[in-house]
Amino acid sequence: MNTFATRIKPKVQTELAAADVAEARGEFYTAFQRLERAHVLGQSSTVEHVRIHWRMFRFALRNRLHRQAAGQVWRLVAASLFTAPGLVPEGNTGGTDVSGLRRLPVPKDLKQALDAARA
Repeated sequence: MNTFATRIKPKVQTELAAADVAEARGEFYTAFQRLERAHVLGQSSTVEHVRIHWRMFRFALRNRLHRQAAGQVWRLVAASLFTAPGLVPEGNTGGTDVSGLRRLPVPKDLKQALDAARA
């Protein structure tokens, strides 16, 4: 795993853990928002990017979100192929409600975490 991936992994894990807690409480919107935040953080690392889309896929299956699950299948493939060459749009949240090609603004707190991991 490269240096960025090593440095960003704890931040990604924090978001994934928060998603688990929110889902366990029945706070499904919040849980998916946390998965999206994890995606923004981890999308520059192939391992993290694929792991997050896998988690989004499993979340969708557990919650019977069939469109989301289907969308995550192609995103898993795309993440595995296009992350290493840097062909991912910064700030994209990874859900099916946003084109997989669309760049989005990065929230300030996540931008700080990304900058620190890249330094």
